[in-house]
Amino acid sequence: MYDLIIRNRKLNKMKVLLVVLIVILIILIILTSVRMVKMYEVSKTINEYNIWLDKFNKEKAKKEEAEANRFNPLTENELTQISNIYKSQDGKRVFLTFDDGPSTSVTPYILDLLKQENIKATFFVLGVKAEANPDVLKREYEEGHFIGNHGYSHKYKEIYSSSQAVLDEYNKANQIIRDAIGNQNYNSLVFRFPGGSSGGPYHDLKQQAKELLKQNGIASLDWNALTNDAAGASSKEKIMQSFYDTVEEKNSVVLLMHDAADKILTYECLPEMIKYFRDNGYTFQNLYDVIGR
Repeated sequence: MYDLIIRNRKLNKMKVLLVVLIVILIILIILTSVRMVKMYEVSKTINEYNIWLDKFNKEKAKKEEAEANRFNPLTENELTQISNIYKSQDGKRVFLTFDDGPSTSVTPYILDLLKQENIKATFFVLGVKAEANPDVLKREYEEGHFIGNHGYSHKYKEIYSSSQAVLDEYNKANQIIRDAIGNQNYNSLVFRFPGGSSGGPYHDLKQQAKELLKQNGIASLDWNALTNDAAGASSKEKIMQSFYDTVEEKNSVVLLMHDAADKILTYECLPEMIKYFRDNGYTFQNLYDVIGR
């Protein structure tokens, strides 16, 4: 009888031990399963992150390549598009262009107005002025305006001493623009000759310089309407008279204005000009629209 009791006790202990072992095994299985699930989730997250990172890097590289290519020298087709800018087309368009800036006394007011009116203009900046007012130039660029090149000095004897001197003035101003806007890839792409690209005592040299610029993928652009704000129009009335006389019924208008420090009258006349173009069905464009970049 005693032996039976001992055997039952041993059997019970074994059963208890077995149950304990089974419970421990179940717990281990659960813990292992939980760990494996967590490891799977972590692995899945890492994999998803790596896929996202790879996609991000590819898109970034693509954008950087596109940004760099954006300022490649102009192609033959793009040079032709610039040269045909004055030709009539379906619909009406106007390019507001400003020379001789940037200045701190006029350009910011013009930028405020353009921002208010949601208009993108074209600024042909002087290197010497960009050097003096880099923050204003950077604002022009960041607000989507086209930054063209008007040379460095605006001193005719220096600029027009040779065709190479014209290209040198372009390059000098171009580097100053790059430094001001913080983009070393930037290329102005379009040059406006001080005094225009034809006529005057330097006419023949200008034609040689135009060819040299084209060989370097750089277009030149004049205008077909103006306000005479830098050529004797000393009142708002005279500026507006020149404006109306030269805009006439043109379908594609390249309007010459100036944003130098003494051209506050240009800013004061600008609302009336904008209203005229809007009332007469013109679309406002800048040179990005022509080049298509």
